[in-house]
Amino acid sequence: MKTKHAVARKTKKKKLLKQAKGYRGKRSKLIRRAKESVRRALVYAYRDRRNKKREFRSLWIVRINAAVRERGLPYREFIHRLKENNILLSRDMLAYLASEKPEAFDVLVEEVKQK
Repeated sequence: MKTKHAVARKTKKKKLLKQAKGYRGKRSKLIRRAKESVRRALVYAYRDRRNKKREFRSLWIVRINAAVRERGLPYREFIHRLKENNILLSRDMLAYLASEKPEAFDVLVEEVKQK
């Protein structure tokens, strides 16, 4: 008996066009254009999930640096002293403390300065 692929093909095309929903012009209507656009979009998404981590780390460092300099220490010295004193806080947490809880950050900086 001859097999036919119409149902599978239609399902595949519908899935692809659903992924391309919101694209402008032919990119959301024609299969070949949609396939190219979706493939490219997935590549960008994969790449940028990694870049996002990099960009956030830079942002945290800038925030910590600004907060620490107001309190009389350069960033590199602050991080060095934290490691010497075995204070294991991520840059994410340090940036949060610096911006949202300045009193707690003051205590932390004073702790680092004294030792």
